[in-house]
Amino acid sequence: MVKFPRGGTAAFLLAAVLIIAGCSQPSRDLVADPSVASAAPSIELTPDDGASGVDPLAPVVATVRGGTLEVTLVNDGGRPVVGIMTPDRSSWKVGEPLGYGRTYTVTATARGGGQGASRTGSFTTLTPDNQAGVTLQTTGGTPLSTGGTYGVGIVIVAHFDEPIGDRAAAERRLSVRTTPGVEGSWYWLDDQNAHWRPREYYRPGTEVTVEARIYGADLGGGLYGQEDAEATFTIGDSHVAIADDRTKQVKVYENGNLVRTMPTSMGMGGTEVIGGTEISFWTQRGIYTVLDKANPVVMDSSTYGLPINSRLGYKQTIAYATRISTDGVYLHQLDETVWAQGNTNLSHGCLNLNGANARWFYQFSIPGDVVEVRNTGGAPLELWQNGDWGVPWEQWRAGSALA
Repeated sequence: MVKFPRGGTAAFLLAAVLIIAGCSQPSRDLVADPSVASAAPSIELTPDDGASGVDPLAPVVATVRGGTLEVTLVNDGGRPVVGIMTPDRSSWKVGEPLGYGRTYTVTATARGGGQGASRTGSFTTLTPDNQAGVTLQTTGGTPLSTGGTYGVGIVIVAHFDEPIGDRAAAERRLSVRTTPGVEGSWYWLDDQNAHWRPREYYRPGTEVTVEARIYGADLGGGLYGQEDAEATFTIGDSHVAIADDRTKQVKVYENGNLVRTMPTSMGMGGTEVIGGTEISFWTQRGIYTVLDKANPVVMDSSTYGLPINSRLGYKQTIAYATRISTDGVYLHQLDETVWAQGNTNLSHGCLNLNGANARWFYQFSIPGDVVEVRNTGGAPLELWQNGDWGVPWEQWRAGSALA
């Protein structure tokens, strides 16, 4: 037992507390440690400073550790380039495609922990040996119209203005989206033309978007994509015309319902060799689509090798002409053959109609409508003539560069 002097207990305890307090270490929370200092922000840039031959679609990125960023990117003409910053301002990336053969300068500054940092870098994008443009069009050669309406047999054409060395690379940049979805495929006719169609005719009301995202794409042999292209359109009512040479009638269906029957006079048949070229006078059987139309159109036989002054030559202005083949087959008005329409074939290959029927069909038709010619002689319609729908589906799929 410890005995305290009488009357001195409080004084003793106070002295003990003061001694203990005097011996304790100061709190590290209250006293700054000069050995601990905040690190300066650290900035990283991609591509590296001085890089050349950079893909114009490659990522251009600035990131920071230990701070927040401010970034500018300008081209060699002084134009600022759009960028995208993360909400916490720790990362920035380019927000638009860069140009070919341009030099870009990126400047990044950062603040953090009471300190600052900055980095500047420059790089140069690649310069292609050559560039290829692309046009999205119909098989008739007219551009697809965004917001337009086309028939259930419309075929999409991606036409390149330069021969493509790497078809697979080009096709990977082509896409078709539909609502509702359909099965479809690309088919390369040659090095400059890829066609796309569904396995079966579209359903009316289908929405179609086609894109060619070729900018920056290496298309082979030093050829790069020049510019992207896109079109969105709608499929209209189902229009299918069936021209039967046995009956000499054209029956026109709308959404499966017969809406008009038109007597016709088709190709007279036979061939002639003129100037070493064999010219056919058959209306070739097969599945055509409406390409375009004109009122009037000048038809000139010399355009396919038949001189105007020859026995069967002609140059004539024709009314209400609806074109269905790339080599000049039309459904059109021809009053001179009204007597033969429905019983005798007299034309060079077109389908002659009377004035009322030619005008009605002209007004009824839109590009992509289907015209099927049956039971004629001669050779069947070929692919290059607008015969895409005559190619069996498995053969069509095999024409893809990605098959």
